[in-house]
Amino acid sequence: MNTLEQLSRTVSNQKHTVIAAFVPLELSLLNHKPAPDSWSILECLEHLNRYSRYYIPALAKGIAANTGIKPQQMISYTWLGIKSLDMVRPDNGKKSKTVRHMNPNNSRLGRQTLEEFLDHQTELLQLLDKAKGANLHKKAIPVEFFRLLKLRIGEALEFVVLHQERHLQQALQIKKQLPLNEAAA
Repeated sequence: MNTLEQLSRTVSNQKHTVIAAFVPLELSLLNHKPAPDSWSILECLEHLNRYSRYYIPALAKGIAANTGIKPQQMISYTWLGIKSLDMVRPDNGKKSKTVRHMNPNNSRLGRQTLEEFLDHQTELLQLLDKAKGANLHKKAIPVEFFRLLKLRIGEALEFVVLHQERHLQQALQIKKQLPLNEAAA
C-alpha cells in the first residue's frame, strides 16, 4: 500500500471514529472540559476545523497546479517537513503551544462543529484521491503560521492527517474522563 492509500485509510478511520464515538454524545458531554485549562471534545475538533479551513484550500490549489506534470508519488522530506511531522505525531508526548487564532479554548461550540469536521474529512479524502496524479515532491503549500515557508504537497497531506490523529486521540482521552452516568448516552 502506498502512502496516499495509507493516508486515505487513516482519514476514513478518523471519520468513522468521530461518527461512532462523538456524534451520539449529548452536547453537554461534547463541551465537557476535564480541567479548566484543557479542551473539550468539541474544542479539539474545532482546532482541527480551523486548520482544515486553511490547509484544505491550500492543498486543493497546490494539487491542481501540480497535477499531470510528472506525477511523483514518493514523499520525500525537507527539514521543515520532518520538524512539522515530528511535532504533531500522536506518539510525541510533548505539548505544543497553539498559535492564538487556532486555539479554540472557551469557544461556544455546537453540533455544527462535528458536521464541519466530517465535511472536511470528505474533502480531504477527495484531495488524497486527486493527489494520485500530482507531484507530491513539489513545494507548494505555505505553512499556516509563517507563509513564506512552504511544505511539499506530500508533507502537507501527511501533516494534516497526523495532526488530526493526534487531536482525535486527545478527544478520545477526554471521552474516557466524562462523567460516567452521562457518558453512556
